[in-house]
Amino acid sequence: MPMVGRFAEALGNGTFWAVGAVVATAAAGPAASTRAMGVMVGGVTLSSIVGVPLGTAAGQVAGWQGPFWALALLALAAAAVIARRLPADTGRADSSLRGELGTLKHPRLWLIYLAIALVQGGMMAFYSYVAPLLTERAHLTSAIVPLAMLGYGLGALVGTTFGGRRGDDRPYATLIPAAAGTAAVLAATTLRAPHSVIAVVLVVLLGATGMTTNPILVGEVVRTAGAGRALPMALATSAFQVGIAVGSWFGGLALTSALDLKGPSLAGLALALIALLPLGLLAASQRKAASARS
Repeated sequence: MPMVGRFAEALGNGTFWAVGAVVATAAAGPAASTRAMGVMVGGVTLSSIVGVPLGTAAGQVAGWQGPFWALALLALAAAAVIARRLPADTGRADSSLRGELGTLKHPRLWLIYLAIALVQGGMMAFYSYVAPLLTERAHLTSAIVPLAMLGYGLGALVGTTFGGRRGDDRPYATLIPAAAGTAAVLAATTLRAPHSVIAVVLVVLLGATGMTTNPILVGEVVRTAGAGRALPMALATSAFQVGIAVGSWFGGLALTSALDLKGPSLAGLALALIALLPLGLLAASQRKAASARS
């Protein structure tokens, strides 16, 4: 039963992200799609920062089932508000299977998906093992780990907000430096992680640089496929999940290799550097298209 519950929750979460992103970007319009995704991703980040400690505290008071019942009731209330407040027509494009599949013919779209998976994988290769790396390599006490993770969440909130605000006007001028910054942070983590204070600072910076890319990449999916396209948005959500899975696996593989505690950050660095290739191709094609129009 626990596995069935996890599957059902993941199914609902993925569906919500795909449809929610379509509604948010359609309501905002193509010119503000990145800002809309910045708000949406920022909301999830904020819920992690606030919700995790609140849920832990509530579980200690009301038992582990208490937070789940509370979340279920809040989800039903949110569904009622959404059903009442959202218009029936959000300006969606042709939603037929042929129309949705036709959007997947854009080569740019698959480069964006690849970039999403690689950037996300680069972060998660390290962050999935942040607790043992902070305690065993940086020699911090276990009590510091939640504070470092809170710092990561705050950095991620700053990153998503910044990316959402800058991504509509200058997507690649923001995106490529942010991805390069993620690689630089992971490189510095490999070299400087034994120093406890620096290790925590680098964890915070990883949240800021890595999460700056997320709303911009999703905004690029909207601009490439067109607003109101559910299937391309669903595949963007899948690309994030692929990145999480591959990054965590690759980081774990590196951790158990001869690289030992340096393995996860080096694995993340490799993925982050590879991500610069599809991002560079996307930026070059955008510049070429802009030159052709002028």
